[in-house]
Amino acid sequence: MGRIEKGQKCTVSGCGREAERSISADKVKAAGINVSNKENRAYICKEHYKEYKKKTKKDKTLDKWRYGR
Repeated sequence: MGRIEKGQKCTVSGCGREAERSISADKVKAAGINVSNKENRAYICKEHYKEYKKKTKKDKTLDKWRYGR
């Protein structure tokens, strides 16, 4: 049983919703989302995950083209 199943809250500053995903804190910070914890993992809610996906879409597309996937 992981932290999300136990009821972990979103670690984005100013948000208190239930977390849906666990992503590397460095990747979330690189996308421009402010994370309030000092841990290696960032726990984000559904709305912030959607924002994260939108901000990283261009980078993922460029990596696909670069590596031919």
